[in-house]
Amino acid sequence: MLGSTHGTLTTDSRRARAIACGEQPGPAVHGRPADVDDLDVSGRRLYGDVPDLDRFFRPESVAVIGASDTEGRPNTGVTRQLLGWAERVGARLHPVHPSRPDVFGIPCVASVAELPEQVDLAVLLVADPLPVIEELAETKVRFAVVFASGFAETGEAGAAAQARLTAAVRRSGMRLLGPNTNLNAFEHFRDDLVGPAIALITQSGHQGRPVFALQELGIRLSHWAPTGNEADLETADFLSYFAEQPDVGAIACYVEGLKDGRSFLLAADRAARRKVPVVAVKVGRTETGARTAASHTGKLTGADAVVDAAMRQYGVIRVDGLDELQDTAALLARARPPRADGVVVYSISGGTGAHFADLATEAGLKLPTLSDAKQAELHQWIPEYLNVANPVDNGGHPVGDHRGRKIIDAILDDPAVGVLICPVTGPFPPLSDKLVQDLVDAAEQTDKLVCVVWGSPVGTEPAYREVLLGSSRVATFRTVGNCVTAVRAYLEHHRFTAAYRSPLDEAPRTTSPSFRKAQALTRPGQQLSEHAAKQLLRAYGIRVPREQLVTSAAAAVRAAGLVGYPVVMKASGAQIAHKTELGLVKIGLTSASQVRDAYRELTDIARYEGVSLDGVLVCQMVERGVEMVVGVTHDDLFGPTVTVGLGGVLVEVLRDVAVRVPPFTEEQARDMLGDLRGRALLDGVRGRPPADVDALVEVVLRVQRMALELGDELAELDINPLMVLPRGQGAVALDALVVCR
Repeated sequence: MLGSTHGTLTTDSRRARAIACGEQPGPAVHGRPADVDDLDVSGRRLYGDVPDLDRFFRPESVAVIGASDTEGRPNTGVTRQLLGWAERVGARLHPVHPSRPDVFGIPCVASVAELPEQVDLAVLLVADPLPVIEELAETKVRFAVVFASGFAETGEAGAAAQARLTAAVRRSGMRLLGPNTNLNAFEHFRDDLVGPAIALITQSGHQGRPVFALQELGIRLSHWAPTGNEADLETADFLSYFAEQPDVGAIACYVEGLKDGRSFLLAADRAARRKVPVVAVKVGRTETGARTAASHTGKLTGADAVVDAAMRQYGVIRVDGLDELQDTAALLARARPPRADGVVVYSISGGTGAHFADLATEAGLKLPTLSDAKQAELHQWIPEYLNVANPVDNGGHPVGDHRGRKIIDAILDDPAVGVLICPVTGPFPPLSDKLVQDLVDAAEQTDKLVCVVWGSPVGTEPAYREVLLGSSRVATFRTVGNCVTAVRAYLEHHRFTAAYRSPLDEAPRTTSPSFRKAQALTRPGQQLSEHAAKQLLRAYGIRVPREQLVTSAAAAVRAAGLVGYPVVMKASGAQIAHKTELGLVKIGLTSASQVRDAYRELTDIARYEGVSLDGVLVCQMVERGVEMVVGVTHDDLFGPTVTVGLGGVLVEVLRDVAVRVPPFTEEQARDMLGDLRGRALLDGVRGRPPADVDALVEVVLRVQRMALELGDELAELDINPLMVLPRGQGAVALDALVVCR
């Protein structure tokens, strides 16, 4: 990591930077008062607040505005469902309607002002909620729900209407769910199920139905938050709240667009600290998906590569489909932490075991070869000619008698084994019936994870419906792919949380000595020349070549003598983005005459192209190393992001880059390099020496510091190439592009 910094921001200046970023010190965070010390150097909040949503999910009193009991009207069905829900949670319900004396036999008041008591939750069944929100402000209602559509999801006029609604809610002090939401928060959750529950967050209510249906398979759900357009309450609010609930074992999310990327990461950090798994489907991987999501929710989807990296950075498990969301969340909610990361595949068919082992290994699961002693033990019950190294093939017949349970117990007894997976490609009574009963019985006696893939397309067999689904200890899947995805997520989640060090705890609270000097070099709305960009890098301790900026051929010759031949000469000007394409770079110059000629040629090309120069750079030529790129870009959702990848021309050809959202730790910076397909180049290939990875990581961390401190001033920073020299020799920024905001 970078060393500690000096030169602190005063309380007033921190507050000013916070206000400039649109944030204010807020209420208690992590049990202590939140103040400016909870801000990083950019003025952004380091810790997320947890909204008190208890009275939303379990109110004491509810007002239904626009209530109806006229059959055939939409409001009647909603009112009926709210009546049932209020009874289940023990809330008093007050219908509000200007022309009805009662609704479903309950006395009705004509307006919000006539409510007999202060209510916790107001449900608005009206087309225009704004006037009602303003009335509710006078009653000090705590929460409101707006079902009405026609807001940001419909275009500019709708977005303006939503902005007015948001402003009214902020003035009122209440919290609002919606608009464009639905009744999912008021569903009937089964109360006869036990164990850790899944809490569900969806922006589109229908997309949560597969997870909600898990209750029919015996898996408990505790909450459902259908966030809709998120004019106020958003995914991050519910994520923070659910992470604090003791009965929540996992949080499942369907996210179309994030209202605020920073708030989402603060909430994900809270879940990671508490070791609560978060599984998410995030749409918008493709341009088409992003367009569709924006039209549906009226929010930015963000660059998908940044979203993906940010989620992994804070331990959010991203899956592709609703079936994966369902199965992965169910496993993570119920399974105990693994005792080991070894996976054993056990089947009654050698072909089934081999196929599953191929898929599991390709997905990154560790299938350890069982020890000779363990294989000898298994061969007591399995014929010698069958393979029991892993996968374990029993040949079929041993599962039909006493041998079946002994084999399972012997595998689970191996200390290297943390997960036992048994794929049953189809029902084959009585062997499959006896097999699954033995697996269920063994799972009750072990603290290791037992998974079964029931491959029958029918799914009505008693072995599946009664035995497997009747077990709270066996994780049952219908597809091999979902099983592999869920088990991988299970092992990765526990590895991640066991080693989790929140990057927020290490985020700098004070600016570095470099900040003031670097800030003076920026030029609002302008691109810097290469010379000025390198001065910015120097201010943050990033090494650049020996070089001099000259304005005459004679000065160029003198500079070359001081820098040392061979040299590189480059035109330097604020409007030059791609010097090579314009012929404004000359390399490998070894004599004074070549330098004089190069100077004249470079200035002639610049005049011909109409490019204004601040001079010509005469630079040290650095050849031996691995060309990398390190940069900063500004993401609409997450703010400044840091990128590292293969540099030079390869950056555009291969697009082999990794990205993180500051702040991140040194370990996470090293993980970025592991994400690269070309990572092996840094280790040395074809006789080349290993590159100085430590120096590369140091540059990434210094660039992160720049992103945190100059995030409001930098639109783009591109160090390309960064020449990473052989181990112990450092890294040199050969070129740099800086565009200021």
